[in-house]
Amino acid sequence: MPAPDLVNGELKLTGRIKTASNATFLGSIGGAVVVYKPVAGEHPLWDFPDGNLANREVAAYLVSQVFGWNIVPRTWLRDGPMGEGMVQLWQEPDPAQSAVDLVAADAVPATGWRRVLDGRDNRERMVTLIHEDSAALRRMAVFDAVVNNADRKGDHILAMPDGHRHGVDHGLTFHVEHKLRTVLWGCLGDAFSTGELEGIDRVSAQLAGDLGDTLAGLLKEEEVAALAVRCARLRSEARFPAPSGGMSPVPWPLF
Repeated sequence: MPAPDLVNGELKLTGRIKTASNATFLGSIGGAVVVYKPVAGEHPLWDFPDGNLANREVAAYLVSQVFGWNIVPRTWLRDGPMGEGMVQLWQEPDPAQSAVDLVAADAVPATGWRRVLDGRDNRERMVTLIHEDSAALRRMAVFDAVVNNADRKGDHILAMPDGHRHGVDHGLTFHVEHKLRTVLWGCLGDAFSTGELEGIDRVSAQLAGDLGDTLAGLLKEEEVAALAVRCARLRSEARFPAPSGGMSPVPWPLF
């Protein structure tokens, strides 16, 4: 059976994902299951341009491709039942796995996990936010720092059955101001590995070539320039950055 034409094939809606903050639908193109976020369903934000979140999702996918780590599932722009929007191949996570978790403060595993922060739950019990101590989440944290991800919630990390981790929901990225809000602070201050530095180098190099040309059609000129500056700064510091500024360093809700 030939592969479906994901760009021009009929996009049929099969359901709505009601937990999303913007209009988000489940659909199919041929035999492929997809997520569809129409631009018309984007809620205005005070700090991001209106009608531009879909572009940022596609830009994040393109940067992910250059990193070469398969973080963001295939994502593209196309027309649909509610107009132009972002379409992304659906990924079915393993419900038995969690890459990020909230546990009792006295129950943090001794190995295999990184502590992010401590707090109290709605019953005033001490709890700790943790994430896997894994190469996959380190790479995702590098990616988030590069694209300036303002919304890396725990449920935006999909734990796949084969152990791979996908990141989704990248509409709040590429702002010119520091906006990094993430649950992946567990590696704060650690030196980047050789492979992580090489990934940043690939993005920097491609910004002067095909990647930069393509992003120019999706983002503002100053946003692409800020991306290049972030790459250069991260490469120079060569370690996971710390939170900065007066805003919360984690998104809310966390999941």
